[in-house]
Amino acid sequence: MAYEPLYLAYLVYFNRDRDYFECHEVLEELWLAQERNPLYKALLQVAVGLYHFRNNNVRGAAIMMIRAHEVLGTYPGDSLGIDLAKLVLEAGIYAEQLKAYEAHPFPYYDLTIDILDPALAEEVKLAAAGITPNQPQRRGPQRPDKAHRK
Repeated sequence: MAYEPLYLAYLVYFNRDRDYFECHEVLEELWLAQERNPLYKALLQVAVGLYHFRNNNVRGAAIMMIRAHEVLGTYPGDSLGIDLAKLVLEAGIYAEQLKAYEAHPFPYYDLTIDILDPALAEEVKLAAAGITPNQPQRRGPQRPDKAHRK
């Protein structure tokens, strides 16, 4: 099975670069191209939740993780060639921790999406070779510089 290039890029940005803003950018494009597939949206929300929490937006992180957990849990545990069951469990734990953050704060930590399909693992490896990490990572949408504005 050949996987969508934008999905491959999402996995590279998520697992290798921990660049959750870029995860949002590439998966949103795929989500729109795939007629707003709820599975892609939920994967996007996991990345956005991590992005928010890493940037001290606990409320935004909780909203995203709760929504992602609810939707991801409705899919088979090996969807899209990944260990979705593990991601569902971890997103649920994160969501619960975020809901209780005020009473029980905890340090930010990354998640990793485990790849089950060997073909997907190979495609991600090949895609990663062509993706340069963003240094520094973007903190939000970037406006064109003045030379490019009309």
